[in-house]
Amino acid sequence: MADILAMQIIPRVNTQLAKELQLADWQQSVGIVTLTIDDVGYTAIDEATKKADVEVVYAKSFYAGAAHASGPLSGEMIGIVAGSSPDEIRSAFDAIEQKVAYDAYFEELAPGHAIYAHTVSSCGSYLAQTADVPVGSALAYVIAPPLEAIVGLDAALKAADVELKVFFGPPSETNFGGGLLSGSQSSCKAATDAFRAAIERIVENPIDAS
Repeated sequence: MADILAMQIIPRVNTQLAKELQLADWQQSVGIVTLTIDDVGYTAIDEATKKADVEVVYAKSFYAGAAHASGPLSGEMIGIVAGSSPDEIRSAFDAIEQKVAYDAYFEELAPGHAIYAHTVSSCGSYLAQTADVPVGSALAYVIAPPLEAIVGLDAALKAADVELKVFFGPPSETNFGGGLLSGSQSSCKAATDAFRAAIERIVENPIDAS
């Protein structure tokens, strides 16, 4: 499970910083959040765009992951959402907290074998823009260590009527890989299930030259 390390609101952003963040005129306030797991964080800030009148204006993973973070509040990613007021930012933070606590998480298939096989039933504006799909589309968000990610993606694409919209070629900043796949909600669920099953087979039999 991911941990939210910090949440901070800037009620009224300095104009110079607003320019650097490319904020719209109506975006007077921003909220900054850091988490220990980047893909959970991206899923959570996307959820915030569905529950509050905010946009994601900045989101980045940190190199090498949370175990090598630059400080105790850095974690693995930073996300910034912008809105018209601090109240909108607080609503966004509530959505992020709910998503992290109850819905988005990595699975440990065996000691040291962690994957993210998450079905986004209805994406918000952030993941929609990332995957170049309409807001409200279903997505399969699948992430794993490098070798496992490639095999898992192949299995997911063969198992379901989905399209690979984004390929996160390994190594990512955190030395993982994966992708975003679009399709119907049931197809995306089938894709995540196939991704997980393929990696479970690798865990059981890592050397397979048959």
